[in-house]
Amino acid sequence: MTDPLHPRDRFLARYLYTPRQRFFAAVLALLVIGLPLGWAIKTWTTPENRSCAAGVARPAGSDECVGVNGDGFAFRVPELAPIAGLIGRENATLKPGEYATVAVLLPLTSPDAGMRVKVLHELQGAYARQHRANHESNSETPKIRLVLANTGKGNAHWRTTVDQLKGMTGAPDQLRAVTGVATSSTEIRQAVTALTHEAGLAVVGTTITADDIANGPGPGADRFPGLARVSPTNSDEADALAHFGKVDAARALLVQDTRTGDHYTDTLKSAFATSLKGAPYEPQLFTSPADPTEEGTTANTFKQITHLICDTRAETVFFAGRHTQLRQFINALGARGCVERPFTILTGDEGSYLGADSKLDRKALKARLTVRYASLAHPDAWRAAPGRTVPATGGSTVAYDTFLTDIARADEKPVALADGQAIVAYDAMATAVHAIRQATPDGAAVPELDDVATQWPQVKGSLRVQGASGWICLDNFGNPYNKAVPIVELAEDGTQRFVAIAWPAGGPPATSCLPPKKG
Repeated sequence: MTDPLHPRDRFLARYLYTPRQRFFAAVLALLVIGLPLGWAIKTWTTPENRSCAAGVARPAGSDECVGVNGDGFAFRVPELAPIAGLIGRENATLKPGEYATVAVLLPLTSPDAGMRVKVLHELQGAYARQHRANHESNSETPKIRLVLANTGKGNAHWRTTVDQLKGMTGAPDQLRAVTGVATSSTEIRQAVTALTHEAGLAVVGTTITADDIANGPGPGADRFPGLARVSPTNSDEADALAHFGKVDAARALLVQDTRTGDHYTDTLKSAFATSLKGAPYEPQLFTSPADPTEEGTTANTFKQITHLICDTRAETVFFAGRHTQLRQFINALGARGCVERPFTILTGDEGSYLGADSKLDRKALKARLTVRYASLAHPDAWRAAPGRTVPATGGSTVAYDTFLTDIARADEKPVALADGQAIVAYDAMATAVHAIRQATPDGAAVPELDDVATQWPQVKGSLRVQGASGWICLDNFGNPYNKAVPIVELAEDGTQRFVAIAWPAGGPPATSCLPPKKG
């Protein structure tokens, strides 16, 4: 006999016949439907946790960890983990109230290979000087806490990080100086303006060389109150190159970037143009991408420029541009049609990146092509060698040997020094520590914020900083006076060979190291 009930009715009669059955069915439906729905609603309405570590987070629209940290966080950059760990462990030994803080402001998460090497070496140099300040300085106070401040790729997030630093000048951080600020870009210029004008912080630039990110006589006397630098300006580099090379302007030409707003390139081409007054050829032009670390299409332009260079009587080429385009230009000139003619390329300190650039065509350096640049520091500059003596003034072997002892603590392996970045960062940190301690009154734990930024006019003469890169004697505007400029040549195998020390003033400073009156 067939069942007269519809299948739906049989289901209702069997499972939803009694009130108890209907109750448990409702509960089951809630579990099956309600819980996933609730989880989805919570996910949609709960703000995403974008924290990376204490003081560090991912800004909206970015996966970079941006902010300030001194606990050992490496900003998710694996190669920075060892040095960040050393800094974190050193900071953990310090007690609140006994230290002043120094921040190293850098694009720690830059994807550019050259910048990543630079960042690593700068942190190693800064840590080496922090360790000396806390353990090898006759118990001088205050002790120094070091924090890492990331401005992100291209320094795009500088405002977020600078605002955070501005809030660290009180207890417990007692931030008293910022170092690093290592690229002559518009973003860094804005960051330095905010740090000095808005926060009243002392700033010590490591490798900023642009003439217009500096103070000076006349209208620019107080553009960045409290800014000091340990590297010479582009004008000083150009003067040093001119004194060293004795270039005949009639047999020289300038290759320059037309992109404006890059303070390194803008001031370098201006300085080179001044050195080449009377040259018979107009500059050869190229335009780099908005982000000069990108390859772009400039390699094609350089291939054409090399044909035009072969059409000239030039022997020396001054190059005003960033390191990516410099490498492209060297590669192109190495494959020139007039390979039988020798050429010398002279450029600024961006040449220091070339030694670690895997895209540099080493064969180009064997094609009767000499590449020399004005370095900010070099490990052989203050070491005697056969046929080469150390200058009697302007720096010392003792100061450099002290640096070697200190930098050995920054890594289990020997730290690479040929690019000069660790040396300059060490000296910038030494200058910051010097100012902080000079500004600390007897009996005080830390100096007043405003007093640190006023120390620069006294960093000269017998109060100079004995830098590993050379004497740091600052003029009244915080700029190094007649700073040693190592001239470095790329050897045929791509290594960076020290040639000689050149001087912006034509010779080393007097023993007194007192800058002359300007204006």
